[in-house]
Amino acid sequence: MFMVEIIVDASELKGEGDPLKQLADFLKEKTSAEVTTESKNVTVKGEGDAVSKKYLRVLVKKFLHQKELKEQFRVIGGKENTLIVKVRKSYEEE
Repeated sequence: MFMVEIIVDASELKGEGDPLKQLADFLKEKTSAEVTTESKNVTVKGEGDAVSKKYLRVLVKKFLHQKELKEQFRVIGGKENTLIVKVRKSYEEE
């Protein structure tokens, strides 16, 4: 198997408590991979399918849904091996 390293850029993620640490704990629990946090990024290192970009995207979406942040944030793919948690733009009518 080969090692995969995927970075989740959560610099825009805000919420009650420490959402970055909560996200790291959530990913560690679900993937059983090595999860580290530095500044505003969560890095997930693991082997094979447990750490695919597609699967991590689903897990981050699930985390946002559980924390009731799905309305404010979305997950987009960044460069190779990077996922970005972005603030949703609201299109409110005047």
